[in-house]
Amino acid sequence: MEKTPLRLAVLMSGGGRTLVNLQRHIAEGRLDARIEVAISSRGDAKGVERSRELGLPTVVVERRSLTDEAFQRRITEAVGRADLVCMAGFLSLWRIPQDRCGRVINIHPALLPEFGGMGMYGHRVHEAVLAAGKTESGCTVHFCDNEYDHGPIILQRKVPVEPGDTPDDLAARVFEQECIAYPEAVSLFCENRVRLEGRRVIISE
Repeated sequence: MEKTPLRLAVLMSGGGRTLVNLQRHIAEGRLDARIEVAISSRGDAKGVERSRELGLPTVVVERRSLTDEAFQRRITEAVGRADLVCMAGFLSLWRIPQDRCGRVINIHPALLPEFGGMGMYGHRVHEAVLAAGKTESGCTVHFCDNEYDHGPIILQRKVPVEPGDTPDDLAARVFEQECIAYPEAVSLFCENRVRLEGRRVIISE
């Protein structure tokens, strides 16, 4: 029997570069998945335009125009029957239904647990890493729970912090690794090689 591609829902609030990266891996046959829906919390996000250019089903759930209850319900409805939900720069907190536990992941542009939490996204993260004098940064793919940038880590990729780095320099270096790490993590789900047991991540060979 032919294996069915993993159905993805991608949640975003910004430029959609992670969405584009995942779709490129799929189109090139490097990821046995398909993006069932791209969901944005902002109608004016560049990611909405990019998603539509790629011909992907695209849903906008405007956070600013909805009550929290309505927002939570609309996101859950939009995710639909996706096998895996991929947060891709999604800046609103979606309270994950119990039946989705272990099927929602996120990528963060730092080596969690440092430099995460509410308000820590984009350049704010890289500025904080530089201000702390770190010699190393990177990205983290983790299971999501109902806290920002929290949940068991699936994998990380590291980069050096170079002397004289600006936040833009560091962001570019980290994003190169994000483009590797996220498809790698998604492929673990495609191959049924990763699962969550309590707070432990189990990855099989």
